[in-house]
Amino acid sequence: MQLKFMKAGIISIGDELLIGQTVNTNTAWLGQELGKFGISVFKSTTIRDVKEDILQTVDAYLNETDFIIVTGGLGPTNDDITKETLTEYFGTSLVLNQQVLDRVTDFFQKRGKEMLDSNIQQAMLPKDALILDNNHGTASGMWFEKNGKVLVSLPGVPYEMEALIQEEVLPRIKATFGVRGNYYQTLMLQGIGESFLAEKIEDWEKRIYRDGLHLAYLPSTGLIKLRLTSEKGTKEAGLVNTYFDELRNGFPQYAYGMNEETIFEAVGELLKSKNATLGTVESCTGGGIASSFIAKSGSSAFFQGGLITYSNVLKNKLAHVSISTLEKYGAVSEEVAKEMAIGGKEVLSADYVIAVTGIAGPEGGSEEKPVGTVWIAIATPDGVFAEHFLFGEHRGRNIEKTELYAANFLRKKILEIED
Repeated sequence: MQLKFMKAGIISIGDELLIGQTVNTNTAWLGQELGKFGISVFKSTTIRDVKEDILQTVDAYLNETDFIIVTGGLGPTNDDITKETLTEYFGTSLVLNQQVLDRVTDFFQKRGKEMLDSNIQQAMLPKDALILDNNHGTASGMWFEKNGKVLVSLPGVPYEMEALIQEEVLPRIKATFGVRGNYYQTLMLQGIGESFLAEKIEDWEKRIYRDGLHLAYLPSTGLIKLRLTSEKGTKEAGLVNTYFDELRNGFPQYAYGMNEETIFEAVGELLKSKNATLGTVESCTGGGIASSFIAKSGSSAFFQGGLITYSNVLKNKLAHVSISTLEKYGAVSEEVAKEMAIGGKEVLSADYVIAVTGIAGPEGGSEEKPVGTVWIAIATPDGVFAEHFLFGEHRGRNIEKTELYAANFLRKKILEIED
């Protein structure tokens, strides 16, 4: 079976997913991983832990797809009925798998926990299924085949499911279907809207399509991910990379990194490469910028510290913003943002300081300064610079955009990039 014609389906089982108690991250992760192998996810469905629902959905999927992944319903409790239902559907029976029993027993012994009868039952597995070892939990994966189709049943716990996919399932899929993986790269951009970017790269898009590549826009708050894919695999890696190099060189003010790299990681590496330090003075983001910079290990090499100056009192006391400036211009102003950055640079002894002040909303706006008004200032070794933004009316998005735009503003200043 050729890769590009292979269709996959994902069935997620669990009442907790349907009522929103648990967010179904498995489907998104599986879509990305299967896409790397050129396997197209044809459809996905979330259903109840109900025998009739499982049987009907599996039957429909086997008629429409080549390969099915079922997640969830393999736990030790009575409401987990996936194993029994699939065993019945594929016309086999449950038998004690001694190898799995030994593994489950060892799992509990190493943790000093008592093994219950329900845990022993997890070693009762379909006689005619290929059993996939789960080295991170007690529920085994199961591989069924019928009429040239494959159904794989996996535990719903994300880290267990992900390990089984990478260690057991994808190697077997490659061997079974002769899969040859796609090659794709993702360019990360910040500070431009999807429609504006599409207009700027219209000719570039036409050329990539003529070369047989596939482009996907993946926008989110304050960011755009551009994914280029070749169905010919790594033999076209050079072509994909050349096209992205063209965009990086043409739009350095927006293009900051590759393949899920965050803007904070990119700026952190840039600061480390220059042996420079960073501090933050935050009002409307409440420490979010500092938190984002220290999320990755190694941030102590550049991050000095941060001040959260939500009130005017602390803007004055911690960041040394003068009372007269606050009274004359208001907390959300270019003058205050600059004094926050300058004061923070002195207090934190950093080479660069990001300062932000704004009206996140939904309250606090005025005709002169509506909700979404933000000032970002950057203190550098060469001076202090500020930019004004008007984001919108949604508090969460305003905060997130302020954090992203502040990091990219700093990146541009370090690299001396002009908009």
